[in-house]
Amino acid sequence: MSVPPVIVGVVGAGAMGRGIAQVAAAAGHHVLLSDADAGVVERARDTIRSGLARDVAKGRLDQPRADALLARIESVGATSLGVGAFAECGLVIEAVVEDLSVKRTLFAALEGVVDREAILATNTSSLSIAAIGAATTHADRVVGMHFFNPAPLMALVEIVPAITTTPEIAERTRALAVAWGKTTVVATDTPGFIVNRVARPFYGEALRILEEGVADVATIDWAMRDVGGFRMGPFELMDLIGNDVNFAVTTSVYDGFFQDPRYRPSLIQRRLVDAGLLGRKRERGYYDYRAGAPAPAPVSDVDLAARIVLRIVAMLVNEAVDAVRLRVAAPHDIELAMTKGVNYPRGLLAWGDEIGPATILHTLETLQAEYGEDRYRPSPLLRARVRDGAALLG
Repeated sequence: MSVPPVIVGVVGAGAMGRGIAQVAAAAGHHVLLSDADAGVVERARDTIRSGLARDVAKGRLDQPRADALLARIESVGATSLGVGAFAECGLVIEAVVEDLSVKRTLFAALEGVVDREAILATNTSSLSIAAIGAATTHADRVVGMHFFNPAPLMALVEIVPAITTTPEIAERTRALAVAWGKTTVVATDTPGFIVNRVARPFYGEALRILEEGVADVATIDWAMRDVGGFRMGPFELMDLIGNDVNFAVTTSVYDGFFQDPRYRPSLIQRRLVDAGLLGRKRERGYYDYRAGAPAPAPVSDVDLAARIVLRIVAMLVNEAVDAVRLRVAAPHDIELAMTKGVNYPRGLLAWGDEIGPATILHTLETLQAEYGEDRYRPSPLLRARVRDGAALLG
């Protein structure tokens, strides 16, 4: 598919912003990259340059193409000094801090300089697209374009139109992401969209199991990785993402759903964040990554592992089923999002069918009866599918 000749602006040159800039430049676009701190942009270019050098050394890319890609990424200085440099952009993607007021201020400023036909896209992972767009006069061209980290490697992009976004803008954005080689899914503008909503129990239920003393961190990770088939266990993944980032997304989804207990954050994670134990980037989180620190050994109890996996997967399947019920996305898009966005070993609806919808329902009902919490309430659609003897992935 040919790439439209559009200049792409990227605001925010952190890990996500620089990754998005690289993706757009690799597709042939001239990219204007900015950040509140101009020094961050130069460091981002250095990081991209280093990554491209590794690709050249490994034979994945030749030097002329690497040089041309980097040359297409232009630093336009500090956004804090103004956004006039983005005036000629046909698409501007923001990847700044996950703060609604910051994003609203930025979008209002961008609208004052770009052409009326330009698309204003946000890479927010959980904030309301409608709330961001409401800061503009023409909210019809504001859309969610949620990439996954690292953007050059992860296949998925969630396209999230707000209730004010025109279908034409949503389709233009989706087509552009496809032209960049990405797999796209369309999600409704609800907290967490598809991936960050459906994935919450992967972390939340693992934390609950830890809180209860059923198993320790290493054992839960071993169970989910070696028995469940996930690429990483929940605690090692939270340490990789950053406990501050994971906690912020969980809190955002929880608040976005008016404190629904299904999404309640964990006090354990809150305390790690309070203590600055943010994971790999601080060398300590659920694990100790400092030189010489011993790696904890899991309790390799296969029966315990099976119970852990079933409990967490049952919660994940229930969340996916409820996302279908509430029309967050089409079933196929939910399956695609969880396999391409967070590399789950299989789609959750198909996995629920494999385990058996009645087994999933029984697991949830047992947990709800034991704890007396709405956290474990089965989706009405799950109950209906079990009652009717129907598959979850229909």
